[in-house]
Amino acid sequence: MFKKIGVPIITMTGNLRSALAERSDVVLDVSVKEEACPNDLAPTASTTAALAMGDALAVALLERRNFNAEDFAFFHPGGAIGKRLVKIDEIMFTGDKVPKVGLKASLPRVILEITKKRFGCTCVVDKEDKLVGIITDGDLRRLIRHSLDIEKVRAKDIMNSSPKYVQAGSYASAAKRLMENHNIMQIVVVDDNMHPAGMVHLHDLLEAGMDED
Repeated sequence: MFKKIGVPIITMTGNLRSALAERSDVVLDVSVKEEACPNDLAPTASTTAALAMGDALAVALLERRNFNAEDFAFFHPGGAIGKRLVKIDEIMFTGDKVPKVGLKASLPRVILEITKKRFGCTCVVDKEDKLVGIITDGDLRRLIRHSLDIEKVRAKDIMNSSPKYVQAGSYASAAKRLMENHNIMQIVVVDDNMHPAGMVHLHDLLEAGMDED
């Protein structure tokens, strides 16, 4: 049937004189001198040889077709490996959903932004809209311990000036590892110019299946 429709037949076999080998266009010899089985009966070494040849063919085909991680994620989106290749851009919240205030934002403005956007934090940006800090609800709670004039407090006074972030286009699994390593619940996604492009909460990653490493 394959011959009639012009499909080439490639065979991996340990018997080069078999009927299948004789009808094949390409024959790959995976024969072994003897099986690992003490009685030289059960297919043991021969199955390993076939598996190794199959892997070698698969890798050669990957290189020939320039098959990359993005291709793998496209064809296997539901599996554990595919989930590790999901980009953060597919999960993050963007646009007006990203909490953001300026360096001189007042404390009420900061609180309003954190409350409104529901990430438990807000980015702090400079005049060029570049990420320069982050303020979390924990920072606000700790503010009570300091004898500051609340009316004069500005975002720059209470922000963490070393915010954790990932680049747009990063893998979501890498973002999750970063969040776990630093025990944080949300992370900022920035573009090449350090502008906040999005934000992701740990719950969003877990809902996307990032709970399985």
